[in-house]
Amino acid sequence: MSYEQLGKDIIQSVGGEKNINNVIHCATRLRFTLNDEQKVNKEKLDKMEGIIGAVSKGGQFQVIVGTHVADVYKEISKSISPNSNSGDNAVKKPIGALIFDVISRSFSPLIGALAGAGMLKALLTVLTSLNVLAADGETYKVLAGASNAVFYFLPIFLGITLSIRLGVNAYVGGAIGAALLEPNITGLASVESPHFLGIPLVMSDYSSSVFPIFIAICIYALLDKQLRKFIHKDLQLFLVPMLCLMVIVPLTILVFGPFGVNVGNLIGDAIVFLSSKSGIITGAIVGISWTYLTVLGLHWGLVPIILENIAKGGDPIYAMAGMAIFAQLGVALGIFLKTKDKKLKTLAGSTFLPGALSGVTEPIIYGLLTRYKRTFIYVSIAGGLGGAMSGLAGVKMEVFAFVSILSLPAFTPLAIQAIIALGTIILAMVITMFFGFEDKKKVIAEEETTSSENNEVILPHAVKSTTVVSPLAGNVIPLSSVDDAAFASEAMGKGMAIEPSEGKLYSPVSGVVSTIFRTGHCIAVVSDDGVEVLIHIGIETVKLKGKYFDVKVEEGATVKQGDLLIEFDLEQIKNEGYQSTTPIIITNTANYSDVIGTKKAAITPGEDLLTVVV
Repeated sequence: MSYEQLGKDIIQSVGGEKNINNVIHCATRLRFTLNDEQKVNKEKLDKMEGIIGAVSKGGQFQVIVGTHVADVYKEISKSISPNSNSGDNAVKKPIGALIFDVISRSFSPLIGALAGAGMLKALLTVLTSLNVLAADGETYKVLAGASNAVFYFLPIFLGITLSIRLGVNAYVGGAIGAALLEPNITGLASVESPHFLGIPLVMSDYSSSVFPIFIAICIYALLDKQLRKFIHKDLQLFLVPMLCLMVIVPLTILVFGPFGVNVGNLIGDAIVFLSSKSGIITGAIVGISWTYLTVLGLHWGLVPIILENIAKGGDPIYAMAGMAIFAQLGVALGIFLKTKDKKLKTLAGSTFLPGALSGVTEPIIYGLLTRYKRTFIYVSIAGGLGGAMSGLAGVKMEVFAFVSILSLPAFTPLAIQAIIALGTIILAMVITMFFGFEDKKKVIAEEETTSSENNEVILPHAVKSTTVVSPLAGNVIPLSSVDDAAFASEAMGKGMAIEPSEGKLYSPVSGVVSTIFRTGHCIAVVSDDGVEVLIHIGIETVKLKGKYFDVKVEEGATVKQGDLLIEFDLEQIKNEGYQSTTPIIITNTANYSDVIGTKKAAITPGEDLLTVVV
């Protein structure tokens, strides 16, 4: 392969040199910051030899190359002139795209807290309806406090995450959000004709609100940058935050807060109005479009509206959109029941279960729908019909939770939503089984049996294989459940993933360390018999720039199976908001007949993880 030519082809496909604002690379992919993503020829990239795929994610356009990414990056760097990264001639992104990007990246770190709290709310609804807990009892109140906290104090959390996204002091942003909930300010609601410096105040309840803090932090980010231009560096530590708090908090209560509340109410009321006029049409549109919005990452832009609607008594959007999620589950179930391919059956089953229980269906989207593109039509049909029925019935979500089978109690009326959800799953399943799905190729694999006693893979006697042991201690999960399309779709190769329980990474094979990424989050080892093993600690952890990673070996070093390769601070990585899920990939999978993963749920270093069949 000519890396020079490949680099030139990639540059041309992402819109040319002038469209590239910046480009970096991690262990497997090129990460472009582009001036205008509309200029990207993604179809050409997906078909390009030497490219595994391309995806827009986290404000970057990522071209998935593989382990030879450093060579391609080197050639691209030669072709890009210094002026191309200046951004002077950058094409500004549409304001709508920028807004969605900011909203998405502000909510992303809160996904776990929102999902967990939402599921707890749904559980409390079930327990009280079954009279297991009394709504006025102490036990209920403790658990209710745990489930309500993240929503009540949402302005504080969003103040922090949004400030990080905009590059200003996160804790000042959190303080601005906290001020809206501070007793001295909330107490003004009971004061007759409150004012600030003689200006009348319009007091609102800002708990669980979204739009006011978004406006406030955006203005705070602008003010912070302007103040730092003329305030002496030695005084910035206290003077900039002080002035920002003095200006932004009063302005929020005087202007941004009332405006944000009215905007949120206007948008929410408009959608509710459309639902009341034609729930069928509104529901069909939302049910059809939700899957595509999820693929593009735009669905997060509707979360503020959903939360605002819930704060006012109930949200119809997520009730309708949830049918797209149930349709995706139906497709996965249909593939599971129809296919005779053992590996595809495992993939479909392992994506269906977590999706059904947690509402996280990205593994279905990237592992199944994008692989068998005909199924997008099935999801659109079933999701659209389900959404239309939900809209017609006027179903609303009363407490926020990721849409799943377990979160159905969050909707009213529950029985109707449950019936529509079941019907949507069945419809998508039947369509998938009746019309089939696209098989790009047949996978020929050796027969294997699994011992029910010790979960070890037993191969025919004549088959040669290499065993790759676990480099970590933790829980084993299928690759399809990894929150990254490149890994989940097996585009990088087959393997397994581990949720580590301690921060020590050992060599899974005896061989040579072929690659160590400079940030220490990724390492590749080639075994003595040629198996290439890539280990990627965490998801998107390249952004930590080496923090919390201590590499114990050098590139080119000879290692034995079980040698310590990397130590990492697991808790700090999680505290920074990154997932610790660690994929272990056989990057030269194509050279082998099969890669078979362990059936164990938990594993320790040195136990068999993968069997690579020659």
